[in-house]
Amino acid sequence: MRTSPPFSRNTAFAPSPVGHASRMSSFLLLAALTLSGGCAARHAHAPDAPQAPSQAASQVVGQVVGQVVGQVVGQVAGQAVSSVQLVQSERSWDGALLPAYPQGQPQVTMLRITIPAGARLPLHQHPVINAGVLTRGQLVVVTEDGRELRLAAGDPIVEVVNTPHQGFNPGSEPAEIIVFYAGQAGTPLAVKQGQ
Repeated sequence: MRTSPPFSRNTAFAPSPVGHASRMSSFLLLAALTLSGGCAARHAHAPDAPQAPSQAASQVVGQVVGQVVGQVVGQVAGQAVSSVQLVQSERSWDGALLPAYPQGQPQVTMLRITIPAGARLPLHQHPVINAGVLTRGQLVVVTEDGRELRLAAGDPIVEVVNTPHQGFNPGSEPAEIIVFYAGQAGTPLAVKQGQ
């Protein structure tokens, strides 16, 4: 059982006077990283998880990141811009390989999910690849077969795909997580167990 992911708790971009531009840059960077390499968390359960995206994917990410950083630098002249990779892998947090992207029209969705203190989400599964960052509070994710991941504010997660699981907020304050879904038009983001 893991108690927290092996990641730095640095943020992708520190708050700046630009506000919206910085948040948009963070979103575009997360989207580019996720779409480029089937983004998944590096975890102790998967120490052999490949960390390098393909050459073509690296070029796409490089172009997008270059454009984003160029825009932000232009707007915050004189301030240093930094970028910290939160996660990159071909595996979900439980060590399973992520599935191939489906054929068809891609659909990107980003949600801010707030889970009240003490609340437990219903058992569900995701038919699409998704990754997120816990921005506030604590969250425990448990698969149907008992595998567990504990997250604290700042921790990234690459969620399990097609694996029943549930989340629980053991803390005394709401937990907030921003989740990026790399799905397909017409495909649900989550399906409650038994539906």
